Amino acid sequence: MGTGHYFWALFYFASLCSASLANNAKINFREKEKKVLDQILGAGKYDARIRPSGINGTDGPAVVRVNIFVRSISKIDDVTMEYSVQLTFREQWTDERLKFDDIQGRLKYLTLTEANRVWMPDLFFSNEKEGHFHNIIMPNVYIRIFPNGSVLYSIRISLTLACPMNLKLYPLDRQICSLRMASYGWTTNDLVFLWKEGDPVQVVKNLHLPRFTLEKFLTDYCNSKTNTGEYSCLKVDLLFKREFSYYLIQIYIPCCMLVIVSWVSFWLDQGAVPARVSLGVTTLLTMATQTSGINASLPPVSYTKAIDVWTGVCLTFVFGALLEFALVNYASRSGLNKPNMHKENLKKKRRDLEQASLDAASDLLDTDSNATFAMKPLVRHPGDPMAMEKLRQCEVHMQPPKRPNCCKTWLSKFPTRSKRIDVISRITFPLVFALFNLVYWSTYLFREEEDE
Repeated sequence: MGTGHYFWALFYFASLCSASLANNAKINFREKEKKVLDQILGAGKYDARIRPSGINGTDGPAVVRVNIFVRSISKIDDVTMEYSVQLTFREQWTDERLKFDDIQGRLKYLTLTEANRVWMPDLFFSNEKEGHFHNIIMPNVYIRIFPNGSVLYSIRISLTLACPMNLKLYPLDRQICSLRMASYGWTTNDLVFLWKEGDPVQVVKNLHLPRFTLEKFLTDYCNSKTNTGEYSCLKVDLLFKREFSYYLIQIYIPCCMLVIVSWVSFWLDQGAVPARVSLGVTTLLTMATQTSGINASLPPVSYTKAIDVWTGVCLTFVFGALLEFALVNYASRSGLNKPNMHKENLKKKRRDLEQASLDAASDLLDTDSNATFAMKPLVRHPGDPMAMEKLRQCEVHMQPPKRPNCCKTWLSKFPTRSKRIDVISRITFPLVFALFNLVYWSTYLFREEEDE
């Protein structure tokens, strides 16, 4: 009797389990999602015009947490001072009116593609110039509603944002470009934006920029007060460092080579007028063209940039080389510069020195009326004025010669004034340019480290 009861009980339990499995197999969760959506978003049940309650259902402001994922940065324009970025923008908040039964954890979330079905924060990008959504193949946007009433909004957008730049150290500069997000109509009494805890800003790993490197980014708050109230605001600052290698190859090295080429005229003969004029004018025009090309790629700012100092000094050196030839040409055509005249002047000075030596020697010798020479004793008699005067003249002529000046001695090897100008320019121009390079790079590299 006990065995029969046990058998029937086991059979009844197995029947119940099979019926339950059959019922679960027949459940259509898509139909359940539709019923839940109709239940929470049906007509007269949900009003998208009313904002959600505060934390824990209080009357405080609705809290919206934001995070972004930077997909790409296509360009950073120095002329228009803007940059283009593509990002995935996400917002998350809690709306208790959207709570629903998750069917024992089987319904994880509901997905919507129409943002106007639920209340949305009125966020806008305050430094935006242009922007558009992505609709290929379908609109890149979704809304997820979780059983506890949490709402996740995600969308892919492309933006062109303003980026005011300070170009005083260009091209040795760093630029900070901001992304600002704020509420347009809801004040902080109704809506507050907060960065998502943990990692609010993410950047794609293989981000590549042609002329910049993204060094780091910082998140902050930028609430603004106006006549209509205080509005919640978020910002992320992107710190970009300009790649200097491009400008070194394209600007600095060519300018330096043009300056060095302009010094070739110092080594040409002063009579090669066509060659020296052509070289000077060509380098000057090339340098001017280089400067114009650089300025065309930059905005017309009121201050002096580091690249302006470099090109200005290089242009001055090239122009100075051309003026140096004008001075050499003038000196070569001057009458005082003729080699024969220079030699005559040297001979005349030599004859004058010889005559002065002979006159001094004749004063030391006395002759009598019979034209016989008498040797005067070398003993000085005290009180003899004539002996004192002769001794003083002898001491003057016996003084050791002055030490010759090395520079004058070296320059005396070049007989003409024009040749001396060329020789001095061969040394002066490179030395001054090397000194300028030392001061330039020390100054701007040091200022770059201070800004960093």
